Amino acid sequence: MPQLSDYFRRALSKNPHLQSYVRRYFDRYGEVPAYAVTLREEMSRLKSPNLIYPIGDPLFIHIHTVEKDVRYKIIEPTLPRESEQKYDKVVESLLFLAQRMKEPGDREELIRLLDDMLLRISSGDEGNGIAARFSLVEKIPMSQEELIAIRYRLYKNIVGVGILEPFIRDPYLEDIFASGLGPVFVMHKIFRMLKTDLILKSDAEMDEFCQMLSEVMGRPLSDATPIADGTLPDGSRANIVYSRAISKRGSSFSVRKLPTEPLSITKVIQLGTLDEVMAAYLWLSIEHGMNIFICGDSACGKTTLLNACCAFIQPMAKVYSCEDTAEVTVPHKCWQQLTTRATGTGRGDDIGMQDLLISSLRSRPNYILVGEIRGEEGSIAFQAMQTGHPVMATFHASSVRKMVQRLTGNPINIPVAYIENLNIAIIMRSFNQGNRQIRRVIELAEIEGYSPAAGGVVLRSIFHWDPFKDAHKFKGLYNSFILEDRIGVILGYEDKRQIYRDLAFRAAILREMVKRGIFDYYEVFQVTKNFFNYGPAGLPFKLEEKKWNFGV
Repeated sequence: MPQLSDYFRRALSKNPHLQSYVRRYFDRYGEVPAYAVTLREEMSRLKSPNLIYPIGDPLFIHIHTVEKDVRYKIIEPTLPRESEQKYDKVVESLLFLAQRMKEPGDREELIRLLDDMLLRISSGDEGNGIAARFSLVEKIPMSQEELIAIRYRLYKNIVGVGILEPFIRDPYLEDIFASGLGPVFVMHKIFRMLKTDLILKSDAEMDEFCQMLSEVMGRPLSDATPIADGTLPDGSRANIVYSRAISKRGSSFSVRKLPTEPLSITKVIQLGTLDEVMAAYLWLSIEHGMNIFICGDSACGKTTLLNACCAFIQPMAKVYSCEDTAEVTVPHKCWQQLTTRATGTGRGDDIGMQDLLISSLRSRPNYILVGEIRGEEGSIAFQAMQTGHPVMATFHASSVRKMVQRLTGNPINIPVAYIENLNIAIIMRSFNQGNRQIRRVIELAEIEGYSPAAGGVVLRSIFHWDPFKDAHKFKGLYNSFILEDRIGVILGYEDKRQIYRDLAFRAAILREMVKRGIFDYYEVFQVTKNFFNYGPAGLPFKLEEKKWNFGV
């Protein structure tokens, strides 16, 4: 085989199954895939990619080209048929030991317990671990390859999410889905839509997997409740449609992966979703309790932006989040995370969004975050605004006008005069740009109020996105109702235009953070927190406070 990098050699020596895979591939095709420790955006331009990357031992992914079609293949440990009996014996021994010890408190403790017991079973070493107290289990000799494969299969089936475990571990995936029987597909951050080598071939196999997945989410499926939405242990959002009764192609599932850590506002700026001036505008607005709806179609980045904007909530605020599935992450210490509960029993013991919002209002939070407003809970959100509880929420609407139409129509039915309680509407959209998908805030509008004379809700567009230049334009300089007549009044400025100086300085802070590579979610929150508490002296860098050129 050709010369390999040191990283590749170490991975091969540590993982016999990877070694076997690469050898078989070389024997068949006469070449060895490239090895990439990390993937880069420019790899999306490769015409015929052929590379392997690690997603945490013992798992690797092979991106390769088959007849001009780019495929996604999982490289994972597998047991030879003659070793299957050893796996069965290990499971029996683990069940025997599990009956004689207390239930682990969390996933981490369960993993340590499995490792300890597996070590005891495979080596007979009584050591100092929990399993050392048991001498009744039979020792099961294993090779290194067998030990790696058995440990991985145990983890996948007991702690993980079964056949989806490799996909969940891959940090470069955005979505995982199967629309009935056949191959599972993924949406890759670099290589976009890919067909995988995982194929679900029968209704029994698909139904069994969907049942297991629903139980992991705590939303069991049945013929009476054939649809389940929920959150997996890693925070990914899953949707399952069960049985051919409502899905003609059989059961199906989709999983929307969440980043292990939310994107910070500086990272969102760097990606071009919005610019530092718009982010500074949101900083001032959120810090001073404005009500904001982030709108757009599915997968356009609404929740990502909501998470990023949490850094602008006053640091000592009491924050409540209400969601169907847990996606919002708040960096504040005083954060109550509420999620709905769907039991499917029909006994009236479900907990809906409306229940969560009513409960949160009783605790008098400083900010309420609503994962997504769909129905009658919208009226509770507007009641919260009316009683002085600021609300930020995501909402499905492709324009400000359509947002107003949905809010005032069935099933939400907000009286049109109440819309003036909402201060800011953000419209987002996603676009395909070559091989990559980009997300942009295309408009930010202020809601001045309801005017019968004007024929409805009075709006003022403050930012808009220029698609030809891929740049955001600030149209609100000396023309912002929220900055001048709301926040400027709160701050007690005699000259309300002083607020633009605050806006300029915050934009400069964000620009400097992007320039210095301050992208960590919690580090960005620490900067905004210190600025709130100590002013410019609390910043990790010095800036001259000067008039900003907004480019108008």
